[in-house]
Amino acid sequence: MSRIGRKTIMLPPGVTCIVDDHNHATVTGPKGALEFTFHHDITIVSANNEISVTRPSDSLQHRALHGTTRALLNNMVTGVTQGYHKVLDIKGVGYRASLKDSQTLVLAVGYSKPVEMTIPEGLTVEIPVNTEINIKGIDKQMVGEFAATIRKVRQPEPYLGKGIRYRGEFVRHKEGKTAKK
Repeated sequence: MSRIGRKTIMLPPGVTCIVDDHNHATVTGPKGALEFTFHHDITIVSANNEISVTRPSDSLQHRALHGTTRALLNNMVTGVTQGYHKVLDIKGVGYRASLKDSQTLVLAVGYSKPVEMTIPEGLTVEIPVNTEINIKGIDKQMVGEFAATIRKVRQPEPYLGKGIRYRGEFVRHKEGKTAKK
């Protein structure tokens, strides 16, 4: 039995989970609502303020789906109660970020023109300092994906360490070329 899949998910006060006949789950909480359609073989039961996930057999596919389904449901419950956030740091001389309007992020990271990115609906981006980007939202996948997209604009390079990195990310520095003697 899956160690993650067999754990029940306790619903905090103010959170509801509705699962229909087609395994379409809707989790509603104080921060919003999330929906997802899970695989039809997995059984999801929501009762008495807890969610349990079961599988029909011990086949490889069902075992994989069991833990994944439970983890995704837990992420949905956490998202509608606490939300998710990622912090990106920008390192480099002249590198900075700004908001053009509430839905456009502008990055000046060493290219000839600034890079403009549209912020997906459901996410909020804050820039407390022009070298720091805070991404917040209730969908864990959307927050992580947008943070990865921003990081890809200028990944940290190993010689000077310039670029966009996650808060706390370690970038290994390499030694540059040395002159022959």
